[in-house]
Amino acid sequence: MSTSTAPVKSRVALRQERNREALVAAGYRVISEKGIDAATMQEIAQLADVGAGTVYSYFKSKDDLAVSVMERVMHNLALRIEEVTNTFSDPAQVYAFGVRTVIEQTTSDIRWKQLLNRPEVIAEAMFRCMGPFATRDLENATKAGRFKVPDAQLTWKMASYAIVGVGVAVNNDLLPPSILDETVIRLLCMTGIGEAEAIDLAGRPRPALPPEKSGI
Repeated sequence: MSTSTAPVKSRVALRQERNREALVAAGYRVISEKGIDAATMQEIAQLADVGAGTVYSYFKSKDDLAVSVMERVMHNLALRIEEVTNTFSDPAQVYAFGVRTVIEQTTSDIRWKQLLNRPEVIAEAMFRCMGPFATRDLENATKAGRFKVPDAQLTWKMASYAIVGVGVAVNNDLLPPSILDETVIRLLCMTGIGEAEAIDLAGRPRPALPPEKSGI
């Protein structure tokens, strides 16, 4: 009888993983404090205790590192949303709260705003990083009879690109910030509910998010 074991990673592979994780963690701290534009690769490398030239072995540019940081920001935001929505009894309200919170981040959080110049990258990152939470919420609300969503992944894909598109338009002064309210209602209508019900969900009181942790 033969037994299979997971391959043992080499020292080089383990060092590469540690370096990459250290750079993302350092980028998270620096970019959260200063924003993407003001952050430098040199200070991120110094904080990560990695040689300045070594950074480019893992990330082609500061923007590429920033995208990896944003993926972590998105995942952490999803966890913070979950802390609040775990107290909700209505599964439709869970999704509505998440959508509203995410779209507000695109126009209020400097990390999001500065990376929206790469909308297709950010939309895809949002779909991928927040998708497990959003599709679960859509499916739960559908099972409960609150939504009518035959394909939760497709619905979230469309919502991700719509959220980023509206965020870009608002940040570039092509649409007024007040459009966010209408956007949330339209996104909720994509779940198969009527406009009146979408307006009700969008207007419900929203508890404050727990503070973002400084660590990762």
